[in-house]
Amino acid sequence: MELYQGLLTRRSIRKYKNQKISRQDLEDIIKAAQHAPSAHNKQPWEFLVIEDQPTLSSLRSVQRWTSFAKEAPCAIIVCGNIEQTFSRDKDDEKWDYADIDCSLAAENLMLAAHAKGIGTCFCGASPMPLVVDGLRELLGLPQNIRPVAIIIMGYPDETPPQPENRYNPNKIHWGKW
Repeated sequence: MELYQGLLTRRSIRKYKNQKISRQDLEDIIKAAQHAPSAHNKQPWEFLVIEDQPTLSSLRSVQRWTSFAKEAPCAIIVCGNIEQTFSRDKDDEKWDYADIDCSLAAENLMLAAHAKGIGTCFCGASPMPLVVDGLRELLGLPQNIRPVAIIIMGYPDETPPQPENRYNPNKIHWGKW
């Protein structure tokens, strides 16, 4: 699939065929995710691949908008290692780039999956503290690992309509607001 076409045609998929995704395809998809840009090239991402149905079904108890995960063959939890991210922790400033870097990786992941004919749906974790804490407990994540996104994935069993042209020149500001 040509990249630009993939950018314009990727859709969120919430219904999947009962078909496992191969380990090789998952590794290829995660490889593409790991080629995302990151602040100061820190690459703070970690990827937790979930393929067992009980865990996929239990995601809804932590993040309520993942009810369809129980029918999916796979989910990848994109996590940020907050000890490895570009950050500042001083009296006047406290921030880190883990969520931004991991969101960039998640987009690469979803586009790579789309190129392989695999559908995905991004479900957020961070910055929702209850979801982050719930996923840490459910999945046994260490405290330095912050779940950023739950990417539910599988071979599509639906074809969502393509939206009308999303291009809006009124949202572009040239030189000043």
